[in-house]
Amino acid sequence: MKSTTKKYIFIQMILAMGIVHTATAKITLPSFFTNHMVLQQKSTIPFWGQGTAGSSLKVFTSWDNKIYNVSVDANQSWIVDLKTPVYGGPYTITIENGDTVTLTDILIGEVWLCSGQSNMEMPVQGWGKINDYETESKKANYPQIRLIQAEHVDSAKPLNDLKVQYNGWQVCDPETIKDFSATAYFFARKIYTEKHIPIGLIHSSWGGTNIEAWTSSQALNKIHDFDQELQSLQSETDRQALQQKFDLATKAWNVQLEKADKGMQQGKPLWSTDQANDLNWKNMTLPVFWENSGLDDFDGVVWFRKTITVPETMLGNAVQLQFYADDDDTVWVNGVAIGATVGYSVYRNYTIPANVLKKGDNNITIRIFDGSSGGGIYGNPDDMFLLANGKKLSLAGDWKYAIGAGLADLPLRPYVPQGQNRPASLYNAMIHPLLKYKLAGIIWYQGENNAERAHQYQTLFPLLINDWRKQFHDNKLPFYYVQLANYKKAKQQPLPSSWAELREAQFKTLDLPYTGMAVITDIGEAADIHPKNKQDVGDRLARIALAKTYGVDIPYSGPLYQAYTKAANIITISFKHDQKICAKDNNILKGFAIAGSDKIFYWATAKIEENKVIVSSPKVKDPIAVRYNWADNPDGNLTNGSGLPASPFRTDNWEGITFGRK
Repeated sequence: MKSTTKKYIFIQMILAMGIVHTATAKITLPSFFTNHMVLQQKSTIPFWGQGTAGSSLKVFTSWDNKIYNVSVDANQSWIVDLKTPVYGGPYTITIENGDTVTLTDILIGEVWLCSGQSNMEMPVQGWGKINDYETESKKANYPQIRLIQAEHVDSAKPLNDLKVQYNGWQVCDPETIKDFSATAYFFARKIYTEKHIPIGLIHSSWGGTNIEAWTSSQALNKIHDFDQELQSLQSETDRQALQQKFDLATKAWNVQLEKADKGMQQGKPLWSTDQANDLNWKNMTLPVFWENSGLDDFDGVVWFRKTITVPETMLGNAVQLQFYADDDDTVWVNGVAIGATVGYSVYRNYTIPANVLKKGDNNITIRIFDGSSGGGIYGNPDDMFLLANGKKLSLAGDWKYAIGAGLADLPLRPYVPQGQNRPASLYNAMIHPLLKYKLAGIIWYQGENNAERAHQYQTLFPLLINDWRKQFHDNKLPFYYVQLANYKKAKQQPLPSSWAELREAQFKTLDLPYTGMAVITDIGEAADIHPKNKQDVGDRLARIALAKTYGVDIPYSGPLYQAYTKAANIITISFKHDQKICAKDNNILKGFAIAGSDKIFYWATAKIEENKVIVSSPKVKDPIAVRYNWADNPDGNLTNGSGLPASPFRTDNWEGITFGRK
């Protein structure tokens, strides 16, 4: 009732002052100024929009009963700085220039920007289906938590407005939370439970994207790693020239790939015919990503063959062949080319002509090319079948396979970023429109897409953080992020790892002030790049915010490597956050490897003395380097009194496998 009364008094004041025009002028606000929004507490908040050039308007804020007089400039834009109090609400904002716009149910609290790629995007009850997603959705009744979701948009030029879903802000409830970022939600839930302050979450992320796409062109211009790509954003001529160069290079590279492919001979598919000799081929149970079935870290071409007998009801009919493949595939049945598809996310649905299948044995051959990450024929067993007359014949099970060609034996594959992965393209569309929106801080979950260029990430990640702080005009803006989870098949011996190098880049970024890192190498999944436990991810990010932003006395980090000393045949490691340092569940410490000057690492014996870790191995008489959890999918168990895992680290600075990649 109070808000309604104040609004009525305000409008009566304006009428008495004779401000209402006979011809009203439409007021336009950015997409993120809507009912249910959250504004940052105890701040000066820019509030802006568009109107008729040369006109004036009034803005009324109900939390302080203040009227602001504003003029619309020649570009039809207006802006006013609003003063916000300590958290509370709900409040209203009314804009009046003959056309009255009133925003209702506004809360004053803490606003966090949540960005990154698919693990930030992964919703509570959408495609990822987190742990206990149905229960989590049902109990998500938090009217003091508000949500706004950015649409996926990329742009060659900076945009001034954000494209959002559902017409703006929503109140957190069991329905609205289903498609919202699980990590962001659990982060907000933890903070709200502790502080009882309204929380606004601006979710602007996009799966499968590179960090350079989220960084401004001004920042990227400083390092010159993307000059050509940035130039192509400036004009259609430059873009076409870059694309033409890429197309020619790709065509030449594909010729090299085909020559290297043992299954091809002078451009013909040697291994697709009935006469192909597959007696010595190995077996693989499909569907599966081949990295999880014997082809560790393999990128390139693999051929699959299976002999089947089809029911007579399928003979003489066109038959559908369906499955998922990653990345690209070509299919032959009985030596007849059936079709080909490019792209890992496309469900294959091929038509086998009626005269191709025959009585008795039939051979299906599938050639798969994978350029990075998971490869093969994947999905559920129910996704892989022949279909005719409403009847299915499952193709899941044992297939024979052979390697055609490995990318390790070929020159680097040409690459040009497209769409949302063009440098600066996501910053332009999904961050730039928000720059005047006052924030409490940022949470970030990204890095998987840059793992093959992990050494470069040591430059790119701090560059992004400093860039965003500059663009948001806040050099102390808190930036808390998630280190990559454990992923892929575990290795039996200590080996190089691009994912370990990416985690190192994230660890080194803690040197920037007002940052924090949630370590999650204990809750990932070997076979899933999108681990289901997002509750702990959000909780660990929230612990950092509670401790570093809100001053709560709460443990927020496991041990972080600080320094090492060497004496005889042992290396002693000291840590930050070393209170009550221990092995999880009081087990024997594991995950440590040690090397001498030959740079060959062996698993080491590690023990704790006076909150330090003592590392040695009888195989290394004169050790000079120690690594911990240095693997795609490590299983180390070092922790402290917080129960949180220690970050992976290394004491050496030897060139890694991603050094020099750009």
